[in-house]
Amino acid sequence: MDPADYLPTDPEPCLRLDDQLCFALYAATNAVVRSYRPLLLELGLTYPQYLVMMALWEKEDLSVGDLGARLDLPVSGITPVLDRLDRAGLLDRRRGTPDRRVVLVALTDAGRALEEQAAKAQHQVRCQTLLTPDALANLRDELQDLVRVMAHDAA
Repeated sequence: MDPADYLPTDPEPCLRLDDQLCFALYAATNAVVRSYRPLLLELGLTYPQYLVMMALWEKEDLSVGDLGARLDLPVSGITPVLDRLDRAGLLDRRRGTPDRRVVLVALTDAGRALEEQAAKAQHQVRCQTLLTPDALANLRDELQDLVRVMAHDAA
């Protein structure tokens, strides 16, 4: 596909806020995160902490680097989140073997136990979207495709 095939034919700038993909994504993200906020508060998690926990529920014993890559965050951005989750007793960090420079992250029993409650919160937010399961899956797939295209273009 040639990206030029997708360029608007209208040479006039269309800088109306409501016409912008970036604003629609921004507003949708804010709406979803606002829906999660009170539910996660009951679990003692912030939204970034929830994302880390989901990655660890999916696959434990991730290195900090792999966890950052999975969440598309730099290590410097994920470390404060890990610090707070560690202090809350939800995860442990240990040095890897044989490479002691690698820090591995694993859930504690308390961290694992939180998954069931978090699944209920996720279900509530999913219901709030009023999207059918197929529509939700299609939207998610389209957004993931967009991320792949944009990441490829950035590289």
